[in-house]
Amino acid sequence: MALLLCLGMTAALARGCLHCHNNFSEKFSYYRHHVNLKSWWVGDIPVSGALLTDWSQDTMRELHLAIPAEITRENLDQVARTVYRKMDQLYQGKMYFPGYFPNELRAIFREQVHLIQNAIIRSRIDCQRHCGIFQYETISCHNCSDSHVICFGYNCESSAQWESAVRGLLIYISNWHKQDTKMSLVAPSISCLEPQHLANLTLESASECLTQH
Repeated sequence: MALLLCLGMTAALARGCLHCHNNFSEKFSYYRHHVNLKSWWVGDIPVSGALLTDWSQDTMRELHLAIPAEITRENLDQVARTVYRKMDQLYQGKMYFPGYFPNELRAIFREQVHLIQNAIIRSRIDCQRHCGIFQYETISCHNCSDSHVICFGYNCESSAQWESAVRGLLIYISNWHKQDTKMSLVAPSISCLEPQHLANLTLESASECLTQH
């Protein structure tokens, strides 16, 4: 089984992902201001308004990701297009019967959460298709700033590629430690990845070694 090692990333409490899209403010401002025209029952209005107001915060609460919420711009655009299309269709209708409108909002919200989950996880899994250190550009859902994810892929086709990948990993770890003085002072040496051991290093032994460190 291919394994994925994600390096140098720490989880952070995020506010959401969709709010990082360029059209989010304009779209959701419209949705909030027109929510009072979408239901025959006055009780649906505050419920629907709260769903729209808390959309970003609730998104991250429901993601339940063990990895940082960082999404590629392409995937964010795809999620946004899907959400806006469904929301626009919902708002094109006339007034709905009691309970229908907030239920539809919840359904769109849940679909959005699943789309974001799948996009973030799929990008990480795609790293397995590479050999060695690989980096891809993302947007941090925490503050909408440009970020990147660095991974180590195990999909090497030859022993020479594998040895080159491990050497690249060693260089990355060394540079990472140098950038962090505290880390460099307390980080243990990874003896199983030292040059004299690379020739006999297997995928299983490397995985066990990295897990222990």
